Parts: sequence; C-alpha cells; structure tokens
Amino acid sequence: MGKGGQPRVLLVEDEPAQRTVLAYNLEAEGFAVTQADNGEDAMVLVDEEEPDIIILDWMMPKVSGIEVCRRLKMRPETRSIPIIMLSARAEEVDRIRGLETGADDYVIKPYSVLELMARARAQLRRVRPSTAGVVLEHEDIRLDPESHRVYRADKVLKLGPTEFKLLVTLM
Repeated sequence: MGKGGQPRVLLVEDEPAQRTVLAYNLEAEGFAVTQADNGEDAMVLVDEEEPDIIILDWMMPKVSGIEVCRRLKMRPETRSIPIIMLSARAEEVDRIRGLETGADDYVIKPYSVLELMARARAQLRRVRPSTAGVVLEHEDIRLDPESHRVYRADKVLKLGPTEFKLLVTLM
C-alpha cells in the first residue's frame, strides 16, 4: 500500500499516450502509480516498489510482458502479485497463453479505462481481504492494517512496506 493506504500499481506500457491516460485515471481513482515503459525496467521496479498489482502490456521492448509475467510468477516473493495483461493480441490462443503463463486477467486493446480499473479493484479484493476495523495486538504492540500504522506502548513506529508486511505475517 502506498501513502495513505493507496493500492500501489506498477503500470508497464511502452506506448506513452496510453500509459499517460491510464496513469492519470488510476491516480484519480486513488491508486499510487509507478510507471515503466519496458519489461527490463519493470523487473527492477517490482523489487523496489513492491506493487500490490501489476498492469502489464504484452508487446514491449527489451523483455516482453509475457516473459515478465512468467518470471514474476516463478519467484516466491512475487508470485502472489496479481497481473492484468494488456494486449492487442485478441486471438483465443493468445488469451490462453497469457492466462496460462500466469496473468490473473487478460484485457484486449482497445479497452475501457473504467472497466480496466474495475478489474484492478476486483483483483485487489481477491488478494487483500477487507481489514476494516481489524486491529492486531500482541503484548504492547498494536497494528492497524487499515491505516498501516504500528504502535508500541502507544507510540507510532515507522516501518517500511516490507517490514510492515513481515510484522502482519508474524502477528
């Protein structure tokens, strides 16, 4: 989750106009967006940004989206990140290949931006069940998943995203 509990999206699209429009709309809907224009940069950004979801174009320079998807789904630390594959490849065989490679959803270009955002929210609901009102406590440590705050002896602790995820798992 980004600042203020925003879901983090890694948007990987090599066409600048499409990337700009989609990033604008995602940000307007409350997503924290990181952008890449090729698969090679996407692989680096996944480790740096720890996105909650990836929107990934199939046909890109350097490393294709299908290859990025395959690599991410093979790694234990990234296999659970939902991936929505975008592609102009509309044939049934291409859709099947994208899904069997590991994409959690497949959207054919041209697409409705509103529908794509709805699909992203649906994917996030599957991997991040609602934690509204749930506060985890252990001895003098209190963890609020909704606000992404951790308290020890009623003082706020500053944790990075990885540390926060680890603490949630341990509690």
